[in-house]
Amino acid sequence: MNQNLLKMKNIILLFLLSLSATFYAQKASVISIQSNAQCGDCQERIETALNQSKGVIYAELNMETKVVEIKYNRKKTDVATLKKVLNAIGYDADDQKADATAQKALPLCCQPGGH
Repeated sequence: MNQNLLKMKNIILLFLLSLSATFYAQKASVISIQSNAQCGDCQERIETALNQSKGVIYAELNMETKVVEIKYNRKKTDVATLKKVLNAIGYDADDQKADATAQKALPLCCQPGGH
């Protein structure tokens, strides 16, 4: 009898886990944003800022294409907010230009034309 109870608990647990994964997956979106990153320091700065932002599941910058792929929870953030994060730390985000003051505060190698 204990084995049947244990099997039933496992089945219920697996069902609940799969159900929660389904709901979680429905809230997540992936976007790609073109940046003007220059080097590995830019990559670290961008990924850190985005990965610490509310609602971001992960952010990864491809240095060859300078495109940031961001997986985020759309119930907690949106594309406009994610672009503002990039702009606020000194980087362009698609057609949105970086905050000029933040861009000038970047190390010289990370500023446009720095490489």
